Amino acid sequence: MKAYSYLLAWGSLCLMLVGVSGCGSASLDEHKGTQPELKLEQFFTGKLKAYGMVFDRSGNLLRRFNADLIGHWEGDTGELKEWFEFDDGEKSTRVWQLTKTADNQYQGQAADVVGIAKGQTQGSALYWQYDLLVEVEGETYQLTLDDWMFLLDEKRLFNKTEMTKFGFKVGEIVLYIEKLDD
Repeated sequence: MKAYSYLLAWGSLCLMLVGVSGCGSASLDEHKGTQPELKLEQFFTGKLKAYGMVFDRSGNLLRRFNADLIGHWEGDTGELKEWFEFDDGEKSTRVWQLTKTADNQYQGQAADVVGIAKGQTQGSALYWQYDLLVEVEGETYQLTLDDWMFLLDEKRLFNKTEMTKFGFKVGEIVLYIEKLDD
Protein backbone atom coordinates (compact mmCIF):
# COMPACT_ATOMS: atom_id res chain seq x y z
CA MET A 1 0.00 0.00 0.00
CA LYS A 2 2.88 2.36 0.79
CA ALA A 3 4.39 1.80 -2.69
CA TYR A 4 1.01 2.52 -4.28
CA SER A 5 0.73 5.84 -2.38
CA TYR A 6 4.27 6.75 -3.45
CA LEU A 7 3.52 5.98 -7.11
CA LEU A 8 0.24 7.89 -6.95
CA ALA A 9 1.96 10.94 -5.44
CA TRP A 10 4.82 10.75 -7.97
CA GLY A 11 2.39 10.39 -10.87
CA SER A 12 0.31 13.33 -9.65
CA LEU A 13 3.44 15.49 -9.37
CA CYS A 14 4.51 14.56 -12.92
CA LEU A 15 1.06 15.39 -14.32
CA MET A 16 1.04 18.70 -12.49
CA LEU A 17 4.49 19.63 -13.86
CA VAL A 18 3.45 18.73 -17.40
CA GLY A 19 0.30 20.82 -17.00
CA VAL A 20 2.17 23.83 -15.61
CA SER A 21 4.85 23.68 -18.31
CA GLY A 22 2.17 24.01 -20.98
CA CYS A 23 0.58 27.09 -19.40
CA GLY A 24 1.40 30.65 -20.21
CA SER A 25 3.34 30.14 -23.42
CA ALA A 26 2.52 32.80 -25.95
CA SER A 27 2.35 31.76 -29.58
CA LEU A 28 2.83 33.72 -32.78
CA ASP A 29 -0.07 31.78 -34.28
CA GLU A 30 -2.41 33.76 -32.01
CA HIS A 31 -1.48 36.92 -33.98
CA LYS A 32 -2.04 35.58 -37.48
CA GLY A 33 -3.96 38.12 -39.55
CA THR A 34 -3.78 40.90 -36.95
CA GLN A 35 -3.35 44.41 -38.32
CA PRO A 36 -1.36 46.46 -38.92
CA GLU A 37 1.18 43.95 -40.16
CA LEU A 38 4.66 44.35 -38.65
CA LYS A 39 7.52 44.45 -41.16
CA LEU A 40 10.82 45.35 -39.52
CA GLU A 41 12.15 46.93 -42.70
CA GLN A 42 9.21 49.35 -42.67
CA PHE A 43 8.86 50.19 -38.98
CA PHE A 44 12.59 50.37 -38.15
CA THR A 45 13.42 52.89 -40.88
CA GLY A 46 14.25 56.51 -40.09
CA LYS A 47 14.34 58.15 -36.66
CA LEU A 48 12.63 56.56 -33.68
CA LYS A 49 12.41 57.26 -29.94
CA ALA A 50 12.06 54.64 -27.19
CA TYR A 51 11.04 54.93 -23.54
CA GLY A 52 11.41 51.98 -21.22
CA MET A 53 11.73 50.49 -17.75
CA VAL A 54 13.73 47.57 -16.36
CA PHE A 55 12.19 45.40 -13.63
CA ASP A 56 13.71 42.70 -11.43
CA ARG A 57 12.27 39.17 -11.32
CA SER A 58 9.74 40.23 -8.66
CA GLY A 59 8.42 43.13 -10.73
CA ASN A 60 10.21 45.88 -8.80
CA LEU A 61 11.30 48.85 -10.93
CA LEU A 62 15.10 48.99 -11.20
CA ARG A 63 15.67 51.77 -13.70
CA ARG A 64 14.17 53.86 -16.48
CA PHE A 65 15.70 54.71 -19.84
CA ASN A 66 15.13 56.40 -23.14
CA ALA A 67 16.82 55.72 -26.46
CA ASP A 68 17.26 57.40 -29.81
CA LEU A 69 17.19 55.00 -32.76
CA ILE A 70 17.99 55.35 -36.44
CA GLY A 71 17.22 52.55 -38.88
CA HIS A 72 18.19 52.12 -42.49
CA TRP A 73 17.40 49.26 -44.91
CA GLU A 74 18.68 48.41 -48.36
CA GLY A 75 16.78 45.46 -49.76
CA ASP A 76 16.85 42.65 -47.18
CA THR A 77 19.71 44.14 -45.13
CA GLY A 78 19.28 46.73 -42.40
CA GLU A 79 21.16 48.55 -39.69
CA LEU A 80 19.56 49.81 -36.48
CA LYS A 81 21.60 52.14 -34.24
CA GLU A 82 20.43 52.58 -30.64
CA TRP A 83 21.73 55.18 -28.15
CA PHE A 84 20.50 54.46 -24.59
CA GLU A 85 20.46 56.86 -21.66
CA PHE A 86 19.48 55.50 -18.24
CA ASP A 87 18.08 57.49 -15.33
CA ASP A 88 21.26 56.80 -13.32
CA GLY A 89 23.38 58.52 -16.00
CA GLU A 90 24.70 55.40 -17.73
CA LYS A 91 24.88 55.62 -21.52
CA SER A 92 25.34 52.81 -23.99
CA THR A 93 25.13 52.15 -27.71
CA ARG A 94 24.09 49.07 -29.69
CA VAL A 95 24.29 48.70 -33.46
CA TRP A 96 22.23 45.89 -34.96
CA GLN A 97 23.03 44.37 -38.34
CA LEU A 98 19.71 42.93 -39.49
CA THR A 99 18.81 40.57 -42.32
CA LYS A 100 15.44 39.51 -43.64
CA THR A 101 16.07 35.81 -44.37
CA ALA A 102 12.60 34.90 -45.69
CA ASP A 103 9.03 36.17 -45.49
CA ASN A 104 8.42 37.06 -41.83
CA GLN A 105 11.89 35.74 -40.79
CA TYR A 106 14.72 37.95 -39.50
CA GLN A 107 18.21 37.59 -38.02
CA GLY A 108 20.39 40.10 -36.24
CA GLN A 109 23.83 40.58 -34.77
CA ALA A 110 25.35 43.20 -32.46
CA ALA A 111 28.60 43.47 -30.48
CA ASP A 112 26.97 42.47 -27.16
CA VAL A 113 24.77 39.75 -28.67
CA VAL A 114 26.12 36.21 -28.41
CA GLY A 115 25.63 34.40 -31.72
CA ILE A 116 22.69 35.34 -33.90
CA ALA A 117 19.37 36.77 -32.80
CA LYS A 118 16.42 35.17 -34.57
CA GLY A 119 12.94 36.51 -35.03
CA GLN A 120 9.68 35.84 -36.75
CA THR A 121 6.66 38.04 -37.37
CA GLN A 122 3.02 37.08 -37.63
CA GLY A 123 0.44 39.79 -38.18
CA SER A 124 1.26 42.71 -35.88
CA ALA A 125 3.59 40.71 -33.60
CA LEU A 126 7.29 39.80 -33.56
CA TYR A 127 8.93 37.15 -31.43
CA TRP A 128 12.68 37.84 -31.21
CA GLN A 129 15.12 35.71 -29.14
CA TYR A 130 18.81 36.13 -28.41
CA ASP A 131 21.53 35.95 -25.77
CA LEU A 132 22.89 39.27 -24.53
CA LEU A 133 25.99 40.11 -22.48
CA VAL A 134 24.86 42.38 -19.64
CA GLU A 135 27.22 44.08 -17.21
CA VAL A 136 26.00 44.47 -13.63
CA GLU A 137 28.30 45.95 -10.95
CA GLY A 138 31.46 45.01 -12.85
CA GLU A 139 30.33 41.44 -13.63
CA THR A 140 29.23 40.33 -17.11
CA TYR A 141 26.32 37.92 -17.38
CA GLN A 142 24.96 36.14 -20.45
CA LEU A 143 21.17 36.38 -20.38
CA THR A 144 18.58 34.98 -22.75
CA LEU A 145 16.11 37.59 -23.93
CA ASP A 146 12.65 36.71 -25.23
CA ASP A 147 11.28 39.80 -26.96
CA TRP A 148 7.64 40.21 -27.90
CA MET A 149 6.92 43.29 -29.99
CA PHE A 150 3.42 44.42 -30.91
CA LEU A 151 2.69 47.07 -33.51
CA LEU A 152 -0.08 49.32 -32.24
CA ASP A 153 -0.29 51.40 -35.40
CA GLU A 154 2.08 52.55 -38.15
CA LYS A 155 4.01 54.80 -35.74
CA ARG A 156 3.88 53.03 -32.35
CA LEU A 157 5.19 49.70 -31.08
CA PHE A 158 5.18 48.10 -27.63
CA ASN A 159 7.90 45.70 -26.52
CA LYS A 160 7.93 43.29 -23.59
CA THR A 161 11.12 41.36 -22.92
CA GLU A 162 11.67 38.58 -20.41
CA MET A 163 15.29 38.02 -19.32
CA THR A 164 16.29 34.56 -18.11
CA LYS A 165 19.43 32.83 -16.85
CA PHE A 166 19.54 29.01 -16.78
CA GLY A 167 15.81 29.05 -17.59
CA PHE A 168 14.88 31.20 -14.58
CA LYS A 169 13.40 34.68 -14.96
CA VAL A 170 15.80 37.34 -13.70
CA GLY A 171 14.10 40.45 -15.01
CA GLU A 172 11.85 42.12 -17.52
CA ILE A 173 11.99 45.14 -19.82
CA VAL A 174 8.93 47.03 -21.01
CA LEU A 175 9.30 49.73 -23.62
CA TYR A 176 7.45 51.87 -26.10
CA ILE A 177 8.94 52.89 -29.46
CA GLU A 178 7.60 55.69 -31.62
CA LYS A 179 8.54 56.64 -35.19
CA LEU A 180 9.43 60.31 -35.49
CA ASP A 181 8.60 62.49 -38.45
CA ASP A 182 11.77 63.17 -40.41
